[in-house]
Order: sequence, then structure tokens, then C-alpha cells
Amino acid sequence: MIVGKVVGNVWATRKEEALEGMKLMVVRRQDAVTLEELETLVAVDFIGAGIGDRVIVATGSSARHAGRCTSNEPVDATIVGIIDEVEVQEP
Repeated sequence: MIVGKVVGNVWATRKEEALEGMKLMVVRRQDAVTLEELETLVAVDFIGAGIGDRVIVATGSSARHAGRCTSNEPVDATIVGIIDEVEVQEP
């Protein structure tokens, strides 16, 4: 899973029929400890995340098992949680 921050929305008037009704968000991956910003990705959002929220993103085949997805949708990333707090113990 990936920790990231929602930085935008994606609107697509023409898209694969299986994606109809799915909310697409732009997520910037972050290092969970340093908060360094890394690459961005597009993720399906079924939980109601908003711009500025830190989120947990499932990727790969696991992403298709979250929310209303089935194995037939072309989904590679799904927001599965909104982060309240991260606690890390460094050695």
C-alpha cells in the first residue's frame, strides 16, 4: 500500500464504460516518514477523500477488490483509507 496526499480530481467525459460513476483523484505519493513528495498517480475513490487528505492507496490486483470494483474494471489504484495520524518509531 502507498501513503499519499490527494492533490486533484480527474474528469473524463469519455472513458472505458466500466469506469462510469467512479470518482478519480490525483494522488501524490509521499514517504511515510519524511513526507517527501514523490510521483503522482490516479486512483479510484469510493470513500469520499478530498483534496488535501492524506490517504492509503491499494495498488495492483488488490485495488480491484476494493469498493464497488470487480475483477473486470481497468483499475490499478484505489483509495482505501483516509489517514488521521501516522506514528513512526525511528531506531
